[in-house]
Amino acid sequence: MNRIENRTFDELQIGESASLIRTLTYKDIELFAIMSGDVNPAHVDEEFAKSDMFHHIIAHGMWGGALISTVLGTELPGPGAIYLAQSLRFRHPVSVGDTLTVTVRVTEKSAEKRRVVLDCQASNQTGDVVISGTAEVIAPSEKISRERVVLPEVRLLERGRHFRRLIEATKGRAPMRTAVVHPVDTASLLAAIEAANVELIVPVFVGPETKIRAAARQAQIDLSPYEIRNTEHSRAAAELAVALARDLEVDAVLQGSLRSDELMLIVDTECGLRTGCRMSHVSAVDVPSFPRPLFITDAAVNIRPTLEEKRDIVQNAIELAHALGIVRPKVALLSAQQAISAKLPSTLDAAVLCKMAERGQIRGGDLDGPLQFDVALSPEAAKSKGVVSPVAGHSDIFLVPDLEAGSILVEELRHLAEAQVGGVVVGARVPVILAGRTDNTITRLGSCALALLLVHHKHVPKSVPAAV
Repeated sequence: MNRIENRTFDELQIGESASLIRTLTYKDIELFAIMSGDVNPAHVDEEFAKSDMFHHIIAHGMWGGALISTVLGTELPGPGAIYLAQSLRFRHPVSVGDTLTVTVRVTEKSAEKRRVVLDCQASNQTGDVVISGTAEVIAPSEKISRERVVLPEVRLLERGRHFRRLIEATKGRAPMRTAVVHPVDTASLLAAIEAANVELIVPVFVGPETKIRAAARQAQIDLSPYEIRNTEHSRAAAELAVALARDLEVDAVLQGSLRSDELMLIVDTECGLRTGCRMSHVSAVDVPSFPRPLFITDAAVNIRPTLEEKRDIVQNAIELAHALGIVRPKVALLSAQQAISAKLPSTLDAAVLCKMAERGQIRGGDLDGPLQFDVALSPEAAKSKGVVSPVAGHSDIFLVPDLEAGSILVEELRHLAEAQVGGVVVGARVPVILAGRTDNTITRLGSCALALLLVHHKHVPKSVPAAV
């Protein structure tokens, strides 16, 4: 119905009733919890709910009470009614998937003050009465008919959920011994300690010890359980951290408060952590409104990669995806158009990379390109543009043409889609975790989780005794 119309006191008849039908979803429970602040674990914590008397999540009792209020306010008596009193008895729990029929029925009228008493009842799909009670209202004296207000769509965005799942995937795995480079500010120090607390890393703090301890005092952190390797300045810290990784004394390198380019200048050398493969960075992008994380490469290390370097960049990202349990990742080779054109070099690179994958020069994933970003991301966009591909609309990995395009894409997602962005450098002897100065704790932990899963995919981390 497009209009809401009331029933005045004079129009109301004893026995008259009105109803609505509503099926409970988990989104309803989340919305009610957010609106009310009632985060009783019986309603929002699945693990806890398994141990209570009902053994599963149930609705807040007042969710059903709110439905009764909805009927009173919009149907019977409707607009103009004044709620005076309500009694409710909760007789059975309401579970996700239950369909309630909520009915109010006029039982008494008092003309002196237009008082009306209504019987209230909510029954589930099997006919069981789950809520019963009575309501007392002042019925309206004037007829009201209004256009139904169209409310905005509500979208529940759980920021960081993909990173939390990555962290959860590391449970039961031994933490990796990690050189934390130049952690002389509270943000990088706290992030490393938190990663240690959730058993992602065993930190080895590398840098000027006096500055590290000063930051610890400011953050009220006890550093006594942790190893500190003293250096004179940030460059020396980077050099020592790389040496520790090169000598297999640590499993990973984590950026502290020095710049990324300063760290990578030491990492990306013949005497650093180079292998036979080109190093590259994979950005893990956690978009709250998207059902899975996006992996974008390379938006941090390779400025204008050649075709051969792009081959390595794709292979690195595929290996990371395998470490995360993605058996056959789908790789979208991005460009401004789907058509191959000599005027647009990224389309030519995409076509050649696909042929290289066909001939086994890239292994472990499915490639397609050139693809526009919307086609790579959305099945609807792929269908509307006539692109038929197992990758289009289902991509896990997005290869950008160059660092400039990748950086713009990542920042757009960060600021317009409320994404959180972590990531790791792959293709080196050990994972290198780059941490932006604005990264929050969950982002940094997610990046550490990526590195830990990659380390375990390759070998047993150093924090585990050899006999284990």
